[in-house]
Amino acid sequence: MKVEVDVPKCVASGQCVLVAPDIFDQRDEDGMVVLLAEEPGPEQYDAVRESAMVCPAAAIHLVES
Repeated sequence: MKVEVDVPKCVASGQCVLVAPDIFDQRDEDGMVVLLAEEPGPEQYDAVRESAMVCPAAAIHLVES
């Protein structure tokens, strides 16, 4: 799995960080998403999928392999 984020689309809600803090973070200055791991391990797939589902801006895109 590969994770892609559309930063300009992000609304800084922080839901992704709450669900998958090892994969996502937020910039201090504006709260926009920061991708920490573009290719998470299989043990993180469920959390990453949930993050994409709960993102209110649909700014997280997953490329399943």
